[in-house]
Amino acid sequence: MKHAWILLCLVGCRDDASSIAHDAAIDAPVDASVDAAACAIPDAAIAATGPTCTANALPGACIATSECRDSRSPVAGQCAGPSTVQCCTPRFADGITCDPNEQRDPNACLPDEEPGDPGCPAGMARVDAFCVDRYEASIAGHSPYHPQPVGRAVSKRGAVPQGNISQVEATAACVAAGKRLCTDDEWLRACRGPASTTYPYGATRQPGVCNDARSVHPAVELYGTSDAWIYSHLDSPCLGQEANGLALTGSHAGCVTAEGAFDMMGNLHEWTADPAGTFRGGFYVDTKLNGDGCLYATTAHAASYGDYSTGFRCCANAQ
Repeated sequence: MKHAWILLCLVGCRDDASSIAHDAAIDAPVDASVDAAACAIPDAAIAATGPTCTANALPGACIATSECRDSRSPVAGQCAGPSTVQCCTPRFADGITCDPNEQRDPNACLPDEEPGDPGCPAGMARVDAFCVDRYEASIAGHSPYHPQPVGRAVSKRGAVPQGNISQVEATAACVAAGKRLCTDDEWLRACRGPASTTYPYGATRQPGVCNDARSVHPAVELYGTSDAWIYSHLDSPCLGQEANGLALTGSHAGCVTAEGAFDMMGNLHEWTADPAGTFRGGFYVDTKLNGDGCLYATTAHAASYGDYSTGFRCCANAQ
């Protein structure tokens, strides 16, 4: 059993510089039976690069077709060399240390969910007659940067929360955990607290308390341009791995509600159960354009939509 756990850690634990912050964000003790050396950080993988090219009006790189998949597409006839080298678009422009094809799980070695408040499941805070996840959800055993098949939602401190998720998938992940996606009213009550404040922490915006104001959009950084086409390519798993972007759950200690839910403003948008499709709270680039703080709501997308910025948390009835 111990050997299986060690293998899981070797495959799944964080392998980039943010692992230092990851370790610092975790307060709960690690299972003493786990060998600490098993979670050593391997060398980071670097996304494949090659000569520049253009295909379908998008910038690309001439690389092996085996490396051009998932969020990127190969186009033949634009590159010198064998037919297996094609123009892979869109090109990553900032030299990010990221392999877009590697579905690693940086949350694999985290402790179990913390105990819930009285009447609530593990990882949840009590709010009136219902419970809400203390932390933005991750999905057990899956990479938080990639779209995922249905899995079980978990609420853990110090996790990379799940992005690239639709409302449909978030609903299923909550159900798999014995919970449900929060209604609009529940989400707003949990974020605003008993005093109905505009921000999780109070009535007045406090810049930097939440992860809510990254100066450069990550797509501009990843693709090296502000041209409009980049906003049709928000499915890259590397967007969520840009430095100074997505934060670990609970790492912004002041971004907490009166009842103890973290990151309800900023970090990731959070889906609610509104059948028309609504996500709330803004994300790490913006918490103003569609309303301030807890009042931020995006209604422009179908329930099947997901990108690097969409996340969720679950609710449950209190017992």
